[in-house]
Amino acid sequence: MKKWLLFVLFQVWAASVFAQQTGEKIEMADAMRASGKIYVVVLVVCVILTGLIVYLVKLDRRIRQLEKEVAVKTQK
Repeated sequence: MKKWLLFVLFQVWAASVFAQQTGEKIEMADAMRASGKIYVVVLVVCVILTGLIVYLVKLDRRIRQLEKEVAVKTQK
């Protein structure tokens, strides 16, 4: 779990570093930042990604449990 957390934090950090290095002005982003809507967009994206990650972790645990049950039944 710590590896995944470090991976996600590194990805967020890398995205923010590389996003700041572009020299282009994006009018839509500036307008959204000025009106405060960019924070809503970032929040929605974070919620969606968090939901996907939680879903995948739960799915992985269920699959692992089913694999163990199948392995136990096949050994008998």
